[in-house]
Amino acid sequence: MHEEKYLVYHYYRRGGFSGIVGGFIFCGGVKSIASNFFKVNSLVKGIILFDSKNCQQCSKVDNFIKANNVGQAVDFVRLEVLPDNANHDLLADRAQFCGLDASHIGVPFLWDGARCIVGYVDVIQFFKTKLAPKAIIR
Repeated sequence: MHEEKYLVYHYYRRGGFSGIVGGFIFCGGVKSIASNFFKVNSLVKGIILFDSKNCQQCSKVDNFIKANNVGQAVDFVRLEVLPDNANHDLLADRAQFCGLDASHIGVPFLWDGARCIVGYVDVIQFFKTKLAPKAIIR
């Protein structure tokens, strides 16, 4: 008979701990659950905008994105953090990568693939620099 075991494992990033995932693991199931966790996080690459529907600063970024058709000119992924723990964990991972305290990070938060950009003013400025050669910015 298979024995249930509880396992907490750490997702490693540059040799450090960046998040904890727990669950019930059945004999032989550790590899498949761990690989599913890494697949989800590895699918999200490039520019990531973390936001929330109930965030006033996020609304300012959203208005800028819509007014300037940023989605057509800049390839990025938008992830909402509040209802989705996986997105929140990914945000915390990116914040820790930048040396930021993940417990005090808010949205809007943008990961450009190498660095963190925090706050609506800086996020909008980031998108303006991406649009500058392509369009007139409102």
